[in-house]
Amino acid sequence: MQSVIAAEALAVSRIEVTDDYVAAVAMLEACQGKVIATGIGKAGHIARKFAATLCSTATPAVFVHPSEAAHGDLGLVDRNDVMIAFSTSGKSKEVLEILELSRHLGVTGIIGVTSHPDSDLRGLSDLVLDMGVVEEACPLDLTPSSSIAVMLAISDAVALALMEVKGVTRRDWGMRHHGGYLGRAARTDNM
Repeated sequence: MQSVIAAEALAVSRIEVTDDYVAAVAMLEACQGKVIATGIGKAGHIARKFAATLCSTATPAVFVHPSEAAHGDLGLVDRNDVMIAFSTSGKSKEVLEILELSRHLGVTGIIGVTSHPDSDLRGLSDLVLDMGVVEEACPLDLTPSSSIAVMLAISDAVALALMEVKGVTRRDWGMRHHGGYLGRAARTDNM
């Protein structure tokens, strides 16, 4: 187990923050609509968590499952939105399809989070948050492990940088996340 933790930590430490990372935060800050996160499989779980983190940190966001988009959920997409797609391979047909159709609907921009250099997602994205080439901690080199740790770290870095750029205060945060321990800790009125 220690080797898995070490492999994931090493993969995260190798993330190279490029100009596209800075530009992605600026694109998200300038978004006049909502941020739409998408992905399938394990990457979809990270996309869903990213949308939830953005909501807590004062950026309207929603997760759209690529398969459900094909059955009507694409109705959530508007021309003022920014889409961010999570896909390690960047080759999942459902993810590529939602990006192509969102482009036709006039989204403001598309950000791709991907690892594979030959990823089709790269060509559909205005900005690419490159995960680098990631070696999975899985002994079969199959189970998304290190790649998902990298994806999560990237999503958290972007969300928290955006929160900082927007000047989100403890009060702002508490108004959006008022329940539970963290909600009580964020509120200044101690209700």
